[in-house]
Amino acid sequence: MSMTDPIADFLTRIRNASRAKHPRVDIPASKMKKELAVILAQEKFIKGYNIIEFESRRFIRVLLKYQPDGQGVIAGLERVSKPGRRVYVNKDNIPRVLNGLGVAVMSTSRGILTDKMAKQQGLGGEVICKIW
Repeated sequence: MSMTDPIADFLTRIRNASRAKHPRVDIPASKMKKELAVILAQEKFIKGYNIIEFESRRFIRVLLKYQPDGQGVIAGLERVSKPGRRVYVNKDNIPRVLNGLGVAVMSTSRGILTDKMAKQQGLGGEVICKIW
């Protein structure tokens, strides 16, 4: 059975695993999901990620990160652009997440970028999700 929104599934798996205090979560791999994992690692929301192969299928193993008190570093994940309603912004209307404490992930003509990187490069694009 095909999945309608694989990016929302990626975000939901991370959200659920973080709330359940799991050390890691395995997600079916794709190029877009790998780029999202790279952004999460760069912004220090996760410890890291690995690409693993199991029974001829590829998975992204995301290693979750927690604060010393046991709370997850990721407080929230929100899908902005959905298959039924795409959200595009120009370089002047890039959203700020929690006054700069969070990150908006965007798909631009130069690849998947954070809101700060897109603003520096003067690019607009599709807002994929918000992370805080």
